[in-house]
Amino acid sequence: MPDAVGPGGGPAGPIARAQNRARDAHRAGLRAGAAGQPAIGARKLRSGLAVLGWAEDDQRLASAQVAEPHHALTARLLMSLAHFEGEQGRTEYGLRLLDQAEPMTADQDRGILLYQRGLALMRIGKDSLALPLFDQAVSLLHGYPDAADLARALLNRGVLHLGRAHLGRARADLRWCERIASENGLDLIAAKAVQNLGYCDLLGGDIPAALASFTVSADVYGRLAPGNLPVLAMDKARALIAAGLADDAAAELETAIVAFRRQGLDQDHAEAELALAQAALAARVLAAARKWAAAALRHFRRRGNDMFACLAELTMLRARPTSSGRGAAVAADALGLAERLRGFGLRSDADVAELVAARALIAAGRTAEAADRIATVRRRGSALSLEVSLLRRLARSELAEREGRPGVALAELRAGLALVHARRGTLGSVDLKTGTAALGADLAAAGLRLALERGSAPAVFAWLERSRAQAFRARPVRPPADQEAAAVLAELRQLGVLIRGAELSGKRDTAAIARRSELRRTIRERSWRISGVGEGTEQAGLGEVTAALRQNGQTLVGILVNGTRMHAVLVRDGRVRLVGLGEFTAATEAASRLSADLDIMSGRRLPARLEVVVKESIRRQTDVLTAEITAPLRPLLGDGGLVIVPAGALASVPWNMLPDLRGRPVSVCPSASSWLAASQRDEPSAHARRVPPFVAAGPDLEHAAAEVAEIANVYPGCRPLQGDKATVGAALRSLDGAWLAHLAAHGHHERENVLFSNLDLADGPLMAYDVEQLATAPYHVVLSACDVGRTVVRPGEEVLGFTAALLYAGTATVISAVSRVADYAALGVMTRYHHALRAGARPAEALARAAEAEPFSPFVCFGSG
Repeated sequence: MPDAVGPGGGPAGPIARAQNRARDAHRAGLRAGAAGQPAIGARKLRSGLAVLGWAEDDQRLASAQVAEPHHALTARLLMSLAHFEGEQGRTEYGLRLLDQAEPMTADQDRGILLYQRGLALMRIGKDSLALPLFDQAVSLLHGYPDAADLARALLNRGVLHLGRAHLGRARADLRWCERIASENGLDLIAAKAVQNLGYCDLLGGDIPAALASFTVSADVYGRLAPGNLPVLAMDKARALIAAGLADDAAAELETAIVAFRRQGLDQDHAEAELALAQAALAARVLAAARKWAAAALRHFRRRGNDMFACLAELTMLRARPTSSGRGAAVAADALGLAERLRGFGLRSDADVAELVAARALIAAGRTAEAADRIATVRRRGSALSLEVSLLRRLARSELAEREGRPGVALAELRAGLALVHARRGTLGSVDLKTGTAALGADLAAAGLRLALERGSAPAVFAWLERSRAQAFRARPVRPPADQEAAAVLAELRQLGVLIRGAELSGKRDTAAIARRSELRRTIRERSWRISGVGEGTEQAGLGEVTAALRQNGQTLVGILVNGTRMHAVLVRDGRVRLVGLGEFTAATEAASRLSADLDIMSGRRLPARLEVVVKESIRRQTDVLTAEITAPLRPLLGDGGLVIVPAGALASVPWNMLPDLRGRPVSVCPSASSWLAASQRDEPSAHARRVPPFVAAGPDLEHAAAEVAEIANVYPGCRPLQGDKATVGAALRSLDGAWLAHLAAHGHHERENVLFSNLDLADGPLMAYDVEQLATAPYHVVLSACDVGRTVVRPGEEVLGFTAALLYAGTATVISAVSRVADYAALGVMTRYHHALRAGARPAEALARAAEAEPFSPFVCFGSG
């Protein structure tokens, strides 16, 4: 920059030099503030103000000793300082700074003064006072020399409209802001506009579009202003809550809170605490929800932000238990809160408060008042958010139940779950589709309870199907292939090889593990941005399930939990009946201990005394499972095959190990609908079966080569892939459309990153995520690997894991292990299995025969069987 010159062309005088230094400080301060560092920005602004003669006393009350030539510039610095002070929780002081700036403000800068005052008021929840100031500022800033100021005014007015759920006005301002910013090279402001346009998409229900916008903004923030990433994390967390992934949202928010505390961003810190409370509420961790909401409430009250304080109160209220004795008090609090929220223009939140009041009134037996409150929410005529719509359906159901109209109550719950299913149809990622069930968990639980209370077996069957594994009904969406995704996957596989090599040599490559976590996060978040196609299969009816079972001579046992007790819906010989089972907790504890015992048995040869202890424990756990589940069913099961629809952790029980089921064909499916869809898939033609199956062995398994060689001998012309030829690429090409595939490879169930459960192949892991990219799912897959039959079970009995990924993709049958398995044991079971399959046995029957000689076989037949 050339030296400043005075009026006569000579060196600048002291006034010009002071102003140049102040302008430099102003620019530096604005850069720090834009990067999410208001404390640093405030220090730089104060240094510039000091040059101009401005000072402040010990009471933080400003006193101006500023020469008249410096007035306009001093006012500009004071406006910016006011904003940074407000961001650190000193809003009243910031407003006093604006008062001091006002008489010194140049006429052309009045628009900036107005939008800074509007922004300060908006950040403490005084939106009704802020909006006219923004309107005036936008009008005054047309044609202002610095386009950034008009862009900022539009950005903040758009955010204000967003907060009041005026999406049309918000989009108009944000698109205008983005256009101005893009035309003038204001990349950071454009990124903020895109972020808030993404939030418009979120409020409009388009979660993939919202997450895509957040990713665009994150790329810019990462380059230009990393301090803004925590604010973006809050918006992403809200999107994840809306998709039912409350735990993922909480992880984002916990990181953001640490950053806000470090940056001194008081308002953002409090908003993140509130969002964390809302995530805990969504996850039904009520104590944590109350704790975080109370912390947020303290922060908002200290800032004088009454609007956000009301939102924190609402979250605390929703996390309070409502018993019949407390209903009246909760209702009174909720109704008072609803009025205050409506006064702030927060209509949707006020509706939630009204519905909380209605449910409390129902609990107190005051049904007429409750009905009036529920009707009031609809009469206001605005479009209801999904959250409000679901809560309204739940309240109407509770009202109908209290009034003795169970049929109406169930109809309300069905309508609510239909809304959840519509949201699921907008999502392409299996991760998000399975998470969405959490949004309707209360509705589903209420429906199952009502159906059980009516004692109608057909009704319970219908609710069992309506309330679990709904993601299987959505049409699979294949992730788009692109060079960036391919590069990330290639690096991830390379890291897998490095990490595995380090493990085998007794070391831990921490840098590679950290990078792997980062890449997994990248891939997972890419999948979230895929939109759904809105299509899916219908829920299976009892008649068609009954017909299919009768044709195959099978019996279906659907297990459900009500309170602490299990029940079964049993369908056999054209009849459906309800059967009371045992305690769910006892069964799940036995299942967990059995899994641990089997893991121990699969290791190296045990000392004789320890082996005896472990085998005795296995016997005890199978006895418990028998007593709690199969013993009550024993007289009703007949002699044919079984289809088991388990609940929760029972999804990982090795059913053929139970004495009642040993040697019996057993298939396991997440729902009767998913079993019917799998069993109706067209079987491979005789021509297709003439093509040898795909058989491959992974590295580092002592008996894998012998296993695949034995299996290849069963099928004429079969040549197994081994060694360096058994790559991920070769496996994916061979799996695509295969009628039968067998992989003997180390398996890894990644509980914390389920989409990355995998099999070890020569050049790295074949992941569950890869399965989603197959154009045509293989018909029948056998995985003689450890763990890959295990699943993570989400609300709504939605399952994730390697085996589940194949079933989602359309594979009819998967044979896999629900615990670790010694490869020498797998050799015998798998060889016998394929001989039985080749002889014409169906998969479940072949597995039952093959496992009879191996008392501790953890293999399960999933799918049609």
